[in-house]
Amino acid sequence: MSHNMQITKVAASAMMDVFTALLNGGSLKIYDGAQPANANTAITTQKLLATLTFDATAFAPAVDGVAEANDIAPGTISQDGTAAWARCFKADGTTVVCDLSVGASDADVIFPTVTFITGIQAAVDSLTLTHPLH
Repeated sequence: MSHNMQITKVAASAMMDVFTALLNGGSLKIYDGAQPANANTAITTQKLLATLTFDATAFAPAVDGVAEANDIAPGTISQDGTAAWARCFKADGTTVVCDLSVGASDADVIFPTVTFITGIQAAVDSLTLTHPLH
């Protein structure tokens, strides 16, 4: 028999709240190049373009399995490049939580532009996470 788990939006919201709590006080690191196969895959040739910091309470409570980020402190861009993906870390700065898509639209993390220029502030327009099983 195949697997076909389906959960309610209430359950999806509860899971998202536990998940997003891992990011409290953590960081959002923006990279160029190809996104690794998964969040367990080491970064190789991708360049770190900027590091932004999540608020002490990173996300508002999820509604219907969807969590919206609270304020994310801007970060100064350290290298020129095209922002392509992001990796999120716990507050310890080393424990990876997840990888996300980056774009100027239709992505997990939205920036006004994905063209990053050294010395400019990188500020997130929005970051929304949706539980995949609802």
